[in-house]
Amino acid sequence: MSKARSVFLTVFLVGLIVLTAFAAEQRPRSVQVKEGLVRSAPSFLSSIIARLAYGDQVLMLSEKDGWAKVSVTGKVPEGWMHSSALSEKRIVLKSGAQSVGQGVSSDEIALAGKGFNADVEKEFKAKHKEVNYPFIDQMERMVVSQNQMQEFVRMGGLSPVGGDK
Repeated sequence: MSKARSVFLTVFLVGLIVLTAFAAEQRPRSVQVKEGLVRSAPSFLSSIIARLAYGDQVLMLSEKDGWAKVSVTGKVPEGWMHSSALSEKRIVLKSGAQSVGQGVSSDEIALAGKGFNADVEKEFKAKHKEVNYPFIDQMERMVVSQNQMQEFVRMGGLSPVGGDK
């Protein structure tokens, strides 16, 4: 084998290894929760820079302590999502003749994607009569705004690790 050919082959193999490592690091993920929050830092107390819907696709760039640094091409700047909000499985919402969004709420789409429907709920309620469902419904309606969260952190003198300063 000629020296030039040997050098070319070596450079080609090294390039292939680097590209493979780079591609392995950037893995596609699907948002598996009703609303996936993209944050400015890997902390639940950091500011929200974008909100993604169930089934949206992101590119996971890296991981840190249960958080994934993600990129959403053309939508939002890079940010952080908790890994529990992401799935390796590609979530594809298909519809028949209608658009997926017609006639169903985003809650219903997210729950259906996880195998939850009215029949499953009815069966669960029949087996768990001790559960206070109105209280659960009330809890689900509770919303803590980002401003309320930041005020709580400020008033408590908290310094979240990895969060905004």
